[in-house]
Order: sequence, then structure tokens, then C-alpha cells
Amino acid sequence: MYRPVPAAAVTIVREVRRRARWRVRHRLGPGDVGSLTALHGVLYAREYGYDRTFEAYVAAGLAEFVRRFRPDRDRLWLAEAGGRVVGSIAIVGRARKSAQLRWFLVDPAHRGRGLGTRLMRAALRFCRDRGYRRVLLWTTSELEEASRLYVRFGFVRTAVKTHTVWGKRVTEERYDLDLRGGA
Repeated sequence: MYRPVPAAAVTIVREVRRRARWRVRHRLGPGDVGSLTALHGVLYAREYGYDRTFEAYVAAGLAEFVRRFRPDRDRLWLAEAGGRVVGSIAIVGRARKSAQLRWFLVDPAHRGRGLGTRLMRAALRFCRDRGYRRVLLWTTSELEEASRLYVRFGFVRTAVKTHTVWGKRVTEERYDLDLRGGA
């Protein structure tokens, strides 16, 4: 006798399968920079109304990162699911034992399930292993959930500036983390 599977059970199975397929890697391959740039451009346009100049900003920064890549100081992690990039985080080494966290993003379909936390842990572990003393990042005030994650990991907001960029009025926020305190 045929018994239909409840819709809730199908949703749970799909969710478990989707989560189980996450793969996080740090070796860049062909098309990765383009995929990551496109993901940023599309999501920030849809979620925050940023124009095409934001995508160009991301593309320029990623291109520079790849050109100057130093494996002992820099790292870019990509999260994949179903053969496509669904998240990222990067560490770019700076002067005087400091690093900058960049391109932290999780696709909306994969948010709220620990992927952002996993990426953040990997990035901060890399910083500690490399002897960085301080990590800084810039974000915008619209990214409230990301800001809560930064604070949870010990980052402190240290600067705020509002200006017109990416086709709109944006308030950028700088966060810093002192790694010497064991945070």
C-alpha cells in the first residue's frame, strides 16, 4: 500500500543532505574568483541594493589578492555545496603582525546552520597559527547578523564612517580583534 511521505519529512531530508554536502577548501581553482565575485555582486544587490560598482570593488580586491598571494600569510576558504560556491572568508596578511579578514559571506540558503561559524573558526585558527597579533575587518551596518558573529568571536567595533558608495549611502564599521588576549 502506498503511503505519501509528509512534506515536512521531505524538507528535513533535503536539509540534512544539503548540510552534509558542505565542503570547505582553501585551494583556488579555475573560475573560483569569478564565482565568488558573482556571489557577492548578486547577493549584495538583492539584499542591500548595492549597484554594479560593488561587484567591481570585490573583483578588484580579489584579483589583487590572487596576484600578491603569499601562502604563509594569506588564505581564502571557499564553502561549496552542490558544486557551487556558497560561502567564503579570507585572511590577508598586513604589516606588523596584523591581518585583515575579507570576503566573509554565506549564501542565504545556507545561513543559520553553522557555516559562518565554521569559516570564522578556520580563519582565526590560521591567524593564530601564523602568529598574527591583531585582525581587523570592515563591514557595513546593514550586516547585523555578521556583526553579532564578529562580537561573539571577540571583535570590537573601533570606527564608523558614513559615505556614498556602491550606489547608496552606506555606514561602514571597522572591527578589531586582539589575538594576544587569548580570545
